[in-house]
Amino acid sequence: MESIVLGGGCFWCVEGALKGLLGVSEIVSGYSGGHIDNPTYEQVCGKRTGHAEVVRVTFNPEIIGRTTLLEVFFTCHDPTQLNGQGNDVGPQYRSVVFYTDEGQKEETEAVIESMADHFSSPIVTEVKLLTNFFVAEDYHHDYFANNPGNPYCRVVVAPKIAKTRAKHASLYG
Repeated sequence: MESIVLGGGCFWCVEGALKGLLGVSEIVSGYSGGHIDNPTYEQVCGKRTGHAEVVRVTFNPEIIGRTTLLEVFFTCHDPTQLNGQGNDVGPQYRSVVFYTDEGQKEETEAVIESMADHFSSPIVTEVKLLTNFFVAEDYHHDYFANNPGNPYCRVVVAPKIAKTRAKHASLYG
């Protein structure tokens, strides 16, 4: 098993889009990349912690390779939007891949390069070494699955999940 930490806007969207991928055993919402230990959601939303909303994805690379996982990740958000996704604006919503080893770094950079032509603007996704990860508050976990009627989930999360699943249908169990 292997883990990688991904941020692409609201962690509810990224978690929902990656949930159910064959080979993914766990997705945990959290915060990473900042300078405050054990931040709260309110602190991160205050834009002064340096943390991004992220998900730690644990997967079996023999079932879903890094490249495929990263390609799905780049489908579920706009990696060309700096510090935000749609109306979610701020550094906590930045596009970022926190890698745990040089292989992940190199593969992430290769996927970014290979996908660059698929976007009309440059990809601005940060690629950084994972130095910290703090698990988010309990109510953030499986948020979309537990709150499908929430207006944000209906208007923002559900369309991202639908788009991702439609493009990569064969990868879901």
